[in-house]
Amino acid sequence: MLEFVPAVSAKLQIRSNQVEAVLRLLGEGATIPFIARYRKDQTGNLDEVQIQAIQEEAKFQQEFAERKAFIEKTIAEQGKLTDALQTALNKASTLAELEDIYLPYKPKRKTKAQTARENGLEPLATLLLAQADADVEAVAAGFINEKVGSAEEALQGARDIIAETANEDATVRTRLRRLFETEGLLISKVLTGKETEAAKFKDYFDYSEPISKVPAHRALAVLRGFMEGFLRISIEPAEEPALEILEHQFVKGMSHEGVHVKKALKDAWKRLLQPSLESEFRMALKTRSDEDAIQVFADNLRQLLLSSPLGGKQLLAIDPGYRTGCKTVVLDKQGDLQTNTVIYVHEPNRLYQSEHVVRQLVQQYGIEVIAIGDGTAGRETEKFIKGLQLGLPVFLVNEDGASVYSASEVAREEFPNEDVTVRGAVSIGRRLMDPLAELVKIDPKSIGVGQYQHDVNQVRLKEKLDQTVESCVNLVGVNLNTASRHLLRYVSGIGDTIAANIVTYRRENGPFTSRSQLKKVARLGDKAFEQCAGFLRIPQANNPLDNSAVHPESYEVVAAIAADLQVTVKELVGSEALVKKVDAKRYASFGELRVADILKELTKPGLDPRAEAESFEFAAIYSVEEVQVGMELPGVVTNLTKFGAFVDIGVKQDGLVHVSEIAHRYISDPAEALKLGQQVKVKVLEVDLVRKRIALSIKQTEPAPAGGKRPGGAPPRGQQPHKPASSASRDLGELSMNDALSALKSKFKK
Repeated sequence: MLEFVPAVSAKLQIRSNQVEAVLRLLGEGATIPFIARYRKDQTGNLDEVQIQAIQEEAKFQQEFAERKAFIEKTIAEQGKLTDALQTALNKASTLAELEDIYLPYKPKRKTKAQTARENGLEPLATLLLAQADADVEAVAAGFINEKVGSAEEALQGARDIIAETANEDATVRTRLRRLFETEGLLISKVLTGKETEAAKFKDYFDYSEPISKVPAHRALAVLRGFMEGFLRISIEPAEEPALEILEHQFVKGMSHEGVHVKKALKDAWKRLLQPSLESEFRMALKTRSDEDAIQVFADNLRQLLLSSPLGGKQLLAIDPGYRTGCKTVVLDKQGDLQTNTVIYVHEPNRLYQSEHVVRQLVQQYGIEVIAIGDGTAGRETEKFIKGLQLGLPVFLVNEDGASVYSASEVAREEFPNEDVTVRGAVSIGRRLMDPLAELVKIDPKSIGVGQYQHDVNQVRLKEKLDQTVESCVNLVGVNLNTASRHLLRYVSGIGDTIAANIVTYRRENGPFTSRSQLKKVARLGDKAFEQCAGFLRIPQANNPLDNSAVHPESYEVVAAIAADLQVTVKELVGSEALVKKVDAKRYASFGELRVADILKELTKPGLDPRAEAESFEFAAIYSVEEVQVGMELPGVVTNLTKFGAFVDIGVKQDGLVHVSEIAHRYISDPAEALKLGQQVKVKVLEVDLVRKRIALSIKQTEPAPAGGKRPGGAPPRGQQPHKPASSASRDLGELSMNDALSALKSKFKK
């Protein structure tokens, strides 16, 4: 990979020595979290995003080089690799340029042009292209033979050759590609007779938009309609400028031959070039839209995984239900199941018994917190629990994915003797204690924060989400003695096999007392230890550094600092006063950035970067029918998309805050102003009881900043205008109102 350093450096505008350091470390088996955290001095303090970009660009450069070598070999084997062709290949910088050059030499199924050449018509095509104003009909008659029955057949064959020549001209394809980029439109029409079935795609029945401006959510909506057989789509610029490009390249003036050349060029456009480039741009649009949607998903997932943890508490967790009752479990501070039962809080004749059970569990197990799933019957169960006035904090917990976990192999492995309802309640409770540790057990696609996750490239989606989970796990750190196998496998350098071996070692030998013990775990060698040790924590370790982000390779640095201060390492760790006395420059030989990180960690060792969980109080409304236009209500952001934010207001149905209703200033992406789990105040703009949809506004609950508006309500220069507030509900229609809500979070929970 090091041979690609110059190309990667130029493309990403990152210094070559930084790129070289990253590629060398990756080649040695280092992970991205490890490089970003523990090799800052080598990389010049590059972050995970930059390191990931270097890795992906190097991969592209390698694939490009391999494709170029294959093309060169193929053309050379045909005896056609001229110096000019080699120069063109060497100058190519994109795969599209490579493929354009290769196209005339690419093996293909028999074409009309190939048949015409076999029939001896290539000289006629050459004559037509020369446009010497000859007697075309007379010349064409000279090419009549047993396979060519007339002059017109000869001319048609010659035009087929010209059409293929135009199609395979790299200059023409480059210019037409530029035309597609600047003037191409994405066009969709409903298929005749499908109007009723395709109702959810009604915004795209007669739709067109420049492909350069189509946002990911609209592109994916149109493509879904196409794939489901409801829409006919095309991507193309106007025909006239395309033909002008072709004629400029091949037509030399007014002549008899020129008429035939123009006819051939029009055929080339309609039959070969337009379909080929449309396919290319459709794929490019899909790829770009996939990447945007995957990034939205990854950003949301990251926020969700880094949600505030409550920490270890004696906890009562309830998975609400109407008919089958509320499954209730008690978890200890480690999240282990103590007992379970069922209470019936929605049946009047069983309320007293349910109250007695809850009070008894609270007293017997010293319950400190109550967690309630926020799905079906969640608010009603919360109302019952709060009515008991137990004096305990009550949390409504997002239970998306809990049912997926409860039926999974992971859950069966953890609780082989419990049914799915018990497992679901445990998951709800553990999710409050530590969202990250619990959510890693669930397929990220089931967590409910994606955008068109089932339509995008699934391999790329999994790759990106796995990277996100790995990044979050290593950012927070993992308790080596309590972490599940499913959490451990995301730690840098570990993976499934070593994670299972760690759990086995822990079970057979008791809790770890030092990081060095990791070397006794089967298959955990020196390289794996280097990669994982700094991200693993041992709270009761003999060496306090084992419960910090200080890597074992840096223990000697800490020992030197402690010796110079004439204190023990144990006295130094956690003492802000002692750390302030350290002259960092004195230890610069160890690496300035490395020492700075060590000192920061010594001040607050093992600090969890996540904020502490806070309880939240919804308004006293419980169904969509109780929501009225004009109400101002507290809510929690549950999903962010490019077109708006979904907010839970406690009525089982999330409402949509369109991007134009988030802030008084112009924003193009809700993530600029909001984050997942954020507590907000919203105003109800519209309620559709039939379709159970709620349109909300955040900005209308806040005063407009003084002087914040331009005349006429226009945004500052260079910014796009807001959509009118009244569009907040129907402009889900930016991707199709129905489709948006069904594809995303706006649905009945559970």
